[in-house]
Amino acid sequence: MSDKALAEHIGAFIKHHRMEQDKTQNVLATEAGISRSTLSLLERGETVNLSTLIRVLRVLDQLQVMNSFTIQETISPLALARIEKKKRKRATGKSHDSITETDW
Repeated sequence: MSDKALAEHIGAFIKHHRMEQDKTQNVLATEAGISRSTLSLLERGETVNLSTLIRVLRVLDQLQVMNSFTIQETISPLALARIEKKKRKRATGKSHDSITETDW
């Protein structure tokens, strides 16, 4: 999907939820603390500020779309191999208290 198509898709999403909640552009813009013309730009898929989008999503109670941006930490196979290499492979059979200088 192109950048323009994505912006238009987001705009359609905003407009759909605004209409579903029976809010005019003026009402939603006022509640979000933005101008009506900025909201109109957003709904048409034009470039707007990220904070504007977040404000509108919050007012429309649609912030759950942000869950798509959840980060899950993963470990690379190389890092995992390094960790495994550092782990002890076998026990010595001696307790640390009973080790003397002659054992060294």
